[in-house]
Amino acid sequence: MMKSMTGFGRYELTEQNFKLTVEMKSVNHRYLDLTIKMPKRFNCFESAIRNQIKEDVQRGKVDMYITFEDYSEDRVELKYNRSLAAEYMKYFAEMSLEFDIKKDVTVSMLAKCPEVFSMEQADSDEEELWQVLSDAIRKATENFVKARETEGEQLRADLQSKLDYLGELVKKVEERSPQVVAEYRAKLYEKLKEVLENSSIDENRILTEAAVFADKVCVDEEMVRLKTHISHMRDALTAGSGIGRKLDFLAQEMNREANTTLSKANDVALADIAIDMKTEIEKIREQVQNIE
Repeated sequence: MMKSMTGFGRYELTEQNFKLTVEMKSVNHRYLDLTIKMPKRFNCFESAIRNQIKEDVQRGKVDMYITFEDYSEDRVELKYNRSLAAEYMKYFAEMSLEFDIKKDVTVSMLAKCPEVFSMEQADSDEEELWQVLSDAIRKATENFVKARETEGEQLRADLQSKLDYLGELVKKVEERSPQVVAEYRAKLYEKLKEVLENSSIDENRILTEAAVFADKVCVDEEMVRLKTHISHMRDALTAGSGIGRKLDFLAQEMNREANTTLSKANDVALADIAIDMKTEIEKIREQVQNIE
């Protein structure tokens, strides 16, 4: 299913001892750019999280926010750093000798020295913690992908509509092109008639001039290629996900044909149609930038 590159997904898991929340949001990006903001206790899982996200997301600038609230009363432990306390006592003794002062360090004074005592989270079962986190991320990702798919279907419908209109413009060009040549031939005949007055007009000369003009303004090849690009884009829109780059390439090729058509247009009506083409193709290109 076609996906947009913008989306939002959220999942919250509340248990007796904790609450885990995972949020994901994304905007357009040429590649997958994943930023994860989470508590330090989950840092060891970063690589696994990235690999899990890559299974479902191919492109976009994705921001993931993970919050964890621990309600357990016994999750914090008091740590005593013996080696650091010994270092403090060593330097206290050296200061006493160096400055000839009394060594009057007490236990309460030593306990106040930085990092002698510290509060740390109690060790938890990493495998169990990862299972909980992985399930929450998977469910948040499912909601995130659903949002992208919903918007992707809206983009598909919009692009199909724009392709329909572009196809109508192609038909107008195909109808107008022969008329432009016929009108040029008629104008050429009238000009030669005025110049030559009563003299006979060489029909071969008119045919030759008209043929040269027709060759200069002919956009048959451009219209054939443009119709082919439109057909390929329609097929791609029903092909599934991961089509953004292909659609972008097709839109660029469409724009190339429209530019050539406009440069060849030696007629106001034809030029107006070519301008409408370029405008519609630009709208298509803007929408394609939103597709994964």
